[in-house]
Amino acid sequence: MPPAVSVIMRSFNEAWAIGETIRQVFAQDFAGEIELIVIDSGSSDGSLEIIRQAAPAKLIQIPLGSYVPGTVLNQGAREASHDWLIYLNADATPVGANWLSTLVAAGLGRPRFGAAFSRQLARPNCQAVFAHDYDRCFGANRDSVNWDHFFSMVSSVTHRSVLEAHPIREDLQYAEDDEWTRRLARQGLEILYAPDSVVTHSHNYTLRQAYRRAFGDAKAMAAAGTSDLRTAVLPGWAADAFRDAKWCLRNHRLGGLPHATAVRLAQRLGRRAGDHCGRHPPAP
Repeated sequence: MPPAVSVIMRSFNEAWAIGETIRQVFAQDFAGEIELIVIDSGSSDGSLEIIRQAAPAKLIQIPLGSYVPGTVLNQGAREASHDWLIYLNADATPVGANWLSTLVAAGLGRPRFGAAFSRQLARPNCQAVFAHDYDRCFGANRDSVNWDHFFSMVSSVTHRSVLEAHPIREDLQYAEDDEWTRRLARQGLEILYAPDSVVTHSHNYTLRQAYRRAFGDAKAMAAAGTSDLRTAVLPGWAADAFRDAKWCLRNHRLGGLPHATAVRLAQRLGRRAGDHCGRHPPAP
């Protein structure tokens, strides 16, 4: 194990979670130094008071509305004192005392290491449609192992040398982690999954939020030349609904199926519109 790591935490109005997340960071079995750097994007819900009470090594405040993922992620790396860099969202709470050691271990002794990411467990209040997504991405029989690419920055590790050679793009508001790790993979670097490093993390998006998130991701991926949109809206929506129905039946959550079908339609429409916008941006 390295003698020290830097944990870079992004925070915005997550007072309900950040205190426990920070407590779990410092409850790890990691024997070395843990430097915590928190970058807050204008929280107004009491998060700052909780952060200050925890006394991180650095608290960096940026103005409300100025958040750009790649800019913040690169800034966190520059502020870090150590070479092993852990990215952890404020609402991604480590599970167990080995979250950090198993995450860092994924990259040790691997000369072509690029980045590794943790397993994410949906929170108990997670709606069925989103719980299904977490299962597909991180579950024991995850579908994502068969996708052309998958990565999540929510709880992840990289090395300073990787970021110095391949900084995260600062012109994308969405999908910056997808674009970054695809770029690393094209350079022959390994993108690894660390399933024994676990955090609790999930979101219940409204229909509007689901549309906007799908739009933003698809727009960013199309603009970056990594779009994977191949299926028309209705066939894709039907396939989504069928998968959701099987998952809801298997997990005794059929009551969540009507909501799931509405979310999937919003996502498909958002993805189509975002892909078109990314491919054909408006003239300046």
